[in-house]
Amino acid sequence: MNYQLLKGKKGIITGALDENSIAWKVALRAYEEGATFVLTNAPVAMRMGKINELATACNTIVIPADATKVEDLENLYTQAIAHLGGKMDFVLHSIGMSPNVRKERPYGDLKYDYFLQSIDISALSFHKLLQTAEKLDAINEWGSVVALSYIAAQRTFGNYSDMAQAKAVLESIARSYGERYGKLKKVRVNTISQSPTKTTAGSGIDGFDAFYAFAEMLSPLGNASAEDCANYVISLFSDLTRMVTMQNLFHDGGFSTNGISDALIDKIRGEK
Repeated sequence: MNYQLLKGKKGIITGALDENSIAWKVALRAYEEGATFVLTNAPVAMRMGKINELATACNTIVIPADATKVEDLENLYTQAIAHLGGKMDFVLHSIGMSPNVRKERPYGDLKYDYFLQSIDISALSFHKLLQTAEKLDAINEWGSVVALSYIAAQRTFGNYSDMAQAKAVLESIARSYGERYGKLKKVRVNTISQSPTKTTAGSGIDGFDAFYAFAEMLSPLGNASAEDCANYVISLFSDLTRMVTMQNLFHDGGFSTNGISDALIDKIRGEK
């Protein structure tokens, strides 16, 4: 459905890789809801994905930027303001990567250089995105910044490894910067803790299929899809959520609150 919730709003959407990406779905929904925006991703990710196809579909441009580099983010905001003809009303942070997970290093044998890269790419980039925006005064009053998180920030999921720490830092930054930005410019800063989702990145985690099935059985509503997550992001970009900030919002079909389900009990009993 199209409600024109973002009519007249301008923004930046990071992290769209291919049609499986949550950021890709957010871009399509934002376009449907009347927003204009630019797309961005790291140059290496752009070579791997289909972001230019998305730009064509959304009648926009792609501005390459490594979110770990402040100078790239400065250029991103400057070019975005010039292209869109004004400051931002929304920004999506959909950036995360762990070299330790990519290289399948066990949690007891992490390379700490990789660990620092995980934190820098997946969490500090969020602070850099916010701090750069503040210094450039690049976001309008009552703007909305949303980052994508995961429940491993609160609970232990072995194969998620050091990304769990990165997500915990990400959520902490949302609270700290949300307090600051709210006082300064009424800008809202939130994170969404999404269900396990069959994105290109998520599906690459060892044991993902088994955990996806586990979460599906434990969640009363089932796993939230990427499309549903995009709808939730749009609601946070809109004026309907003007008083929501500094929150980590679970979008997981009830997984984060449920203890156990009948489906899971039946599954365990059936395996005995």
